[in-house]
Amino acid sequence: MSKKVMLAMSGGVDSSASAILLLEAGYELFGATLQLFSRKEAEKDGACGASSDIEDARRVAQLLGFPHEVFPFSDRFREQVIDRFVSEYRAGNTPNPCIDCNREIKFGALLDEALARGFDAMATGHYARVERDRETGRWLLKKAADERKDQTYVLYQLTQEQLAHVLFPLGNLHKDEVRAIAMQHGLINAQKPDSQDICFIPDGDYAAFIRRDTGEEAQRGRFIDCQGNTLGMHQGLIHYTVGQRKGLGVTFGKPMYVLAKNARDNTVTLGEDKKLFTREMEVARVNLISVDTLSSPMRVQAKARYRHAAQPATLYPVVQGRARVVFDEPQRAITPGQAAVFYDGELVVGGGTIVAD
Repeated sequence: MSKKVMLAMSGGVDSSASAILLLEAGYELFGATLQLFSRKEAEKDGACGASSDIEDARRVAQLLGFPHEVFPFSDRFREQVIDRFVSEYRAGNTPNPCIDCNREIKFGALLDEALARGFDAMATGHYARVERDRETGRWLLKKAADERKDQTYVLYQLTQEQLAHVLFPLGNLHKDEVRAIAMQHGLINAQKPDSQDICFIPDGDYAAFIRRDTGEEAQRGRFIDCQGNTLGMHQGLIHYTVGQRKGLGVTFGKPMYVLAKNARDNTVTLGEDKKLFTREMEVARVNLISVDTLSSPMRVQAKARYRHAAQPATLYPVVQGRARVVFDEPQRAITPGQAAVFYDGELVVGGGTIVAD
């Protein structure tokens, strides 16, 4: 008897090629596309879940001969992803909403729906691999064969229960192979560009989005140096992120960078580039994957942001969901709110959210 799999379909080439691979492997397939925005918002191309994306997914399912359904998750997406992004940004952090979406929506609400309907697993077009350790019985998350497309960074929060019911058909393929599969089967989206930036802010202007979303102007405050001296006035915390140099609106006669943001007193600390480097970071809400617990220091390679090359570091024991990470060499612009993900070669050890000291 074939396994029943719900496939999350974005309308892009990755999930569509995944459908082909799953059908060829003998799975009984059901396509699921998330409607993450209101009808008016969904008319805008460029946003994940736009009307055109939903139609592309529907047409692929029809062409390949399996049922397809649209799941209206806009209220959940608003509450658990967009509202959290706005709240965190206004609090001085720099969150990654894709991670929240994976945790709460795709591998949260949608996977729950799949299991409730009697499906054996849910599949997505993520570039990652899942294996089970025969000795320990733990489910392992491993980097994709195509490291340029590897997406394990945004999947570090997957639990053992979730990993037991997840399939990643593209884990052993490179992107050009995926497009070739789609072209060979005549899929309409074989050459569709990859999505970029945050799906609900396709133009990348976070501050403008937050102003529109809240209907409020950001509160001006003080630029300060590391000693607390006032250097000038800033336009609101939402306009800045750690490591930023351009767009400060104030000149100092030498390059100055954002070192930190403090929502409690509405200040932005500025300093020279060398002040951005640090060897340590504190990580909260740690989720471990390759190991059940961590009671002694572990050597890892740690990523402090998505495009950051993993760097040698020591991960110290997790206490009440928090851990300390010490890099071998100082790292630039470690940013509160971003995810820190730990690797042991191809294995994802786990990860968490970077917090201010």
